[in-house]
Amino acid sequence: MPLTQIIKVAIQALRTNKTRSLLTMLGVIIGVSSVILLVSVGSGLQKYITDQLEGVGSNLLIIMPGKLDLKTMGSSGGKDIASSMLNSKLELKDAQNLQSGSEYIKAVVPGVAGQAILKYNEQKVSSEAVGLTANFSDVVNSPLAAGDYFTDGDDKIGKKVVILGSDVAKNLFGFDDPIGQKVVLSDERFTVVGVLKNKGVGSTSTSDQVVIPLTTAERLFNQTKMSAIYAQATSSDKMDLAISEAQMILENRLQPDDFTILTQKEILSTVSSILGVLTAALGGIAAISLLVGGIGIMNIMLVSVTERTREIGLRKALGATPNIILTQFLIESVILSVGGGLIGILIGGAGSLALSKAIPSAVTPWSVLLAFGVSVGVGIVFGVMPARRAAKLNPIEALRYE
Repeated sequence: MPLTQIIKVAIQALRTNKTRSLLTMLGVIIGVSSVILLVSVGSGLQKYITDQLEGVGSNLLIIMPGKLDLKTMGSSGGKDIASSMLNSKLELKDAQNLQSGSEYIKAVVPGVAGQAILKYNEQKVSSEAVGLTANFSDVVNSPLAAGDYFTDGDDKIGKKVVILGSDVAKNLFGFDDPIGQKVVLSDERFTVVGVLKNKGVGSTSTSDQVVIPLTTAERLFNQTKMSAIYAQATSSDKMDLAISEAQMILENRLQPDDFTILTQKEILSTVSSILGVLTAALGGIAAISLLVGGIGIMNIMLVSVTERTREIGLRKALGATPNIILTQFLIESVILSVGGGLIGILIGGAGSLALSKAIPSAVTPWSVLLAFGVSVGVGIVFGVMPARRAAKLNPIEALRYE
C-alpha cells in the first residue's frame, strides 16, 4: 500500500473520533505553548536588561568598596555589597587621585549613598539618596526627563537641591510638575531641580533613586567614606589600560581587598548568565507538559488499538502487512503531536505578543524549533509501543475479538 494511502487511512481514523483526537492533542498544545511563552518571557527580560545595562555606558568603571565576587551576586551578592559599603575605605582623595593621575580616565564621580524618606504633603516615599558631583550626568549617562542638573557651585556649598528618579517623582507628585517644589528629605527641605529618565536595572536603575550634591550627602548622612566611585575611560577600547591604571593608583593607598573594579561588561556577563539559566529552567519546567502530553498520546493510541482489534484483524486477513499496520498507527500518533505542536506554536506566539504589552517578551526561533521538534519526537517515541502492539496482533485472534 502506498504511503499516501496509509496517511489518508490514518487521517480518516482520527477524524472518526474528533473529540478524542483534540483532547489527545491538548497535552502537546499546552506543552508547546508553555515552552514558547515562558522562554519568550525569559529571553525578553534578558534582552531588556542587556539593553538597559549597555545604555548606562560601555566605558564606565565602577569602583566598589571591599572585595566582591560577581559569581555570588545571585545569592549573597546583595548582602556583600551592603556590608562592603558600611565598611568602605574609599575616600574622596582616591577619586581625586584617579582624576589627576590617570592617563586613560577622563572623568571621575565619587558617590555617597544612604536611605532617605521623602515627603510631599501627605505622600511619603522611601528611596536611596545618592550624593554625586555635578559631572555625574556625563559619566554615568543619566539624561533628564525634566528640569536641570545641579551645578558645581551647588555642590561646593552643599546646597539642598534634589533630582528625583522617575518613580519617586510619580509617587510623590502624580501628574503634577515637581520642578521647583519643596520636598522633605530626611527632615530637611530640598528644592526639586530635575527628574531623571528611567535608565538601567537593579543597582544601576535610577527610577527609585534621588540624586543630591556630594557635599550635601556627606553632611546629611554624616559619612566621609565613598559608597562607590564611577570612572569614565577615555574610550571603550582603552578599558583594560584604564583598569590597570586605576588598580595601580588605588593600591598606592589601599590594599587589594579594599576595593573591586567592575565594568559594565562583567556585570552584563553575570546578569546574562543568570538569566540564561533562568530561561533554560523555565523552558525545562514547561517541557514536562510535553512529556505528559506524550504519555497521553500513548495511552489513547493503546486504547485505540484495543477498540480496533477486529479492524486490524480484517485488514491483515485482506493482506495488510505488519509494517503497514505499524506505519499507520505511528502516522496517527505523529499527526496528533504535530497538529498539537502547530496549534501550540500559534497560541504561544499570540500569548507572547499579548504579554509584550505589559512585560518584556520576545519569541525566540530556537524555542519554537525546539518545542516543535520535541513534539514531533514525542509523537514518534510514544507512538511506537501502540503501533508495535497493533502490528503484532494475530489476524485470526483479532477477528475473534469481541
